[in-house]
Amino acid sequence: MIGLSPWRRRNATGLCYNAGMRFDVLTLFPGMFAGPLNESILKRAIQAGIINVVLHDIRAYATDRHRTTDDAPYGGGAGMVMKPEPLAACIRAVLSMAPETGEPSQPPVILMTPDGEPFTQRIAAELATCARLVLVCGRYEGVDERVREALIDREISIGDYVLTGGELAAMVVIDAVARLVPGVIDAESIADESFSDGLLEYPQYTRPAVWEGRAVPPVLVSGHHGEVAQWRRRERLRRTLERRPDLLARAALTEADRAYLRTLGWNDPTVGEGAEHSAATKS
Repeated sequence: MIGLSPWRRRNATGLCYNAGMRFDVLTLFPGMFAGPLNESILKRAIQAGIINVVLHDIRAYATDRHRTTDDAPYGGGAGMVMKPEPLAACIRAVLSMAPETGEPSQPPVILMTPDGEPFTQRIAAELATCARLVLVCGRYEGVDERVREALIDREISIGDYVLTGGELAAMVVIDAVARLVPGVIDAESIADESFSDGLLEYPQYTRPAVWEGRAVPPVLVSGHHGEVAQWRRRERLRRTLERRPDLLARAALTEADRAYLRTLGWNDPTVGEGAEHSAATKS
């Protein structure tokens, strides 16, 4: 349910969704967030007061009659650039709002931009420990560099491609971070999912046991929890090796994991290290 924050009621600058971990989103198009925030898990988390999303219309901080928020780039070139004055005024106004979540310090101001650091599950987990985040949605050819230098603490990209604006990227960050906030989803659901420990998730199956001639793996209906756990671990290893072998270099692998991966053809970088060390010591 979309409501009006006290700030919005006084100044017509933000739409408030509810109270727990707080996301302040600065955007030229607040209407883009209505759908994602009013469906499924995010909707329930907002209604329960576990997370709070406040939308701030950057255009409301423009001072001219036409509410101008962009202008042509110095030096020429295609497109427009977001003007510094309205965006800076919006950021400062949001930062000056009285904290509602008891955060001990100023929240990080994060710009969604294609040239930011790649967003990962590790970063999502890091951001989920914050009481409050301020997400700035870039538009057009980008944000005036002086605003980035003066007011932006961190820059994040959700991939090596370009969108029409930072709104969709901000939605991705909100979704990925919010689901890690305690109470949003079951902790057990997070434990073995993709990227939680550097591995991809194991295959999932549900009823019926046989579908179009394809049967569920027998181990999953065996009732033997130890064998199910071993099958799932090995499937995570196999799937990661097949689809994202780059992740294995950073994954938390046991010696049993490494031995199993070697049976699948994995070139274990730790094999031979002991012999090399021994040879170096003797020389």
